Amino acid sequence: MTHSPDAHELAEVATELQDEAPENTTDAIVRRALEFIPHAGHVSLTVKARGRRHQTLAATSDLAVELDHSQYELGEGPCVDSADLGEWFRSGDAGNDRRWPRWGPQAARLGASSLLSIRLLSQGEPVGALNLYSEQAGMFADPDEVEAALLFATHAAHALVSARLVTDLENALVSRHQIGVAQGIIMQRYGISLDDSFSVLRRQSQDLNLKLREIARQRPISHGQLGG
Repeated sequence: MTHSPDAHELAEVATELQDEAPENTTDAIVRRALEFIPHAGHVSLTVKARGRRHQTLAATSDLAVELDHSQYELGEGPCVDSADLGEWFRSGDAGNDRRWPRWGPQAARLGASSLLSIRLLSQGEPVGALNLYSEQAGMFADPDEVEAALLFATHAAHALVSARLVTDLENALVSRHQIGVAQGIIMQRYGISLDDSFSVLRRQSQDLNLKLREIARQRPISHGQLGG
């Protein structure tokens, strides 16, 4: 009989995910899900992204990536539905599941028989999905296993949002530092005020259609760029 994760194990996983470095969070989520959910053979992490409607941030196998991408291309499938609708979806026979008439048979041909896709929520809004795939039919039918997966996904979403916030904050601090350094160089070189130095950077940003931090990081300021 397959062992179902208990509350102690879940607490340990939640702590580990929160303690991960931001750049390692996505890989840690799929790796720990593979270990934590008994019948998960392949795991992936889908997010809703700009430009592309959905994107796989991390996966434990090429099969998981292929199963995800086929859903994005077809515009149907459990991870797409979970990410968009904020629900969870389970199937023990993907090839004959009428909810996904195009993707289901393709998933079966790729080797996936069972699946469990669980929404990731941030402040009550769906931001992505945790996708569990199995090559065996009839999996993820145990309510305790589904409950454990739902709880895991909640902690995974918190870790993912925290990592994004930390990364955004670090990027903002780096950008602010780079802009400050550029302002200091302009002020010292050309004897202008703090406000005027920022105006120079902002004008360059508009003229060259580059973000302010890119101007500060990459573009030397010439005397001719101070006029106009």
